[in-house]
Amino acid sequence: MTSRKHATIREIAAAAGVSTSTVSRAFSRPDMLSPETVAEVQRIAAELAYVPNRSARALSTGLHGTIALVVSDIANPFFAPLIRGIEQRCDVADTLVLLGDADESAGKEITLIAKLAHQADGVIVAGPRSDDAGLRALAAHTPMVLVNRHLDGVAEVVVDTARGMRQAVDHLATHGHSLIAYAPGPADSWANTLRHTAIQEAANAIGIDVVVLDNERPTHEAGLALTSRIVESRATAVIAFDDVLGQGILAGLGTAGIAVPDQISVIGCDDTVAARTFPAMSAIAADLEQAGSLAADTLFSVIASAGLGPVPDPIEVPTTLVVRDSTGPVVDR
Repeated sequence: MTSRKHATIREIAAAAGVSTSTVSRAFSRPDMLSPETVAEVQRIAAELAYVPNRSARALSTGLHGTIALVVSDIANPFFAPLIRGIEQRCDVADTLVLLGDADESAGKEITLIAKLAHQADGVIVAGPRSDDAGLRALAAHTPMVLVNRHLDGVAEVVVDTARGMRQAVDHLATHGHSLIAYAPGPADSWANTLRHTAIQEAANAIGIDVVVLDNERPTHEAGLALTSRIVESRATAVIAFDDVLGQGILAGLGTAGIAVPDQISVIGCDDTVAARTFPAMSAIAADLEQAGSLAADTLFSVIASAGLGPVPDPIEVPTTLVVRDSTGPVVDR
């Protein structure tokens, strides 16, 4: 029995009535073509069992057809929709994604980026913990996009949680809260600094106080451990760095017999698990899947420019506060 012969790029082009370069772009750079052309080429390719030859592509274009994605903590649900958005865009572009988990370690992050850069056409670094100098040195030789980090000269996609944090402070103030706590994320997280600053500025503007708790890593266990410090702080509301930390705080308060929201209100961030907590947690929400898609598209643009064009303008993904059952007026303390 003989195996079925796969179609060639020329056969696809002839059947679709387009050039071979158009067929190539339909798989490698679909953003350069109309959606209708891409869909038709890929439909015919599927019918004729066309399989792109990555080795041939690398020889002819110098590209691997692969990108790398390095995340700060793969266990954090923030990254699931982000990864999905990146994967979907890369699937359309016939591009493989290599995934690396830095496990909240700046040193491991830099090592991963350097290793994966040799196997990929570019790198997306999501929630980077490395310092500016380390990232800039790698970006000088590797097409790179940062997610939730600003660094001059490097393309970026930022989830604008500062806007949502200001909404959260205003929401709590209108419900009579005059002392709120912030449960922070990692000290080397740019997003943590952004969120803390936004909370403090919003609180100063309306004349309420903020106490910042001690915390190192945004985990459920860390949230549980923060419960006693929240109570000791006398704050009547707490804003968590992210949903996972907020979920842990809710669980800790429940175990301690502290009513939410009557005694303490709780707000999370990212809106990844907030709707499934008890009580359902108010949270700052963003379209994280869209953020992933935008990051992939931006990286394709950086790769295509080969470092000769200007750095793409920063992209901001908006956020908004979604109010649920974990926030309300101060009733009893």
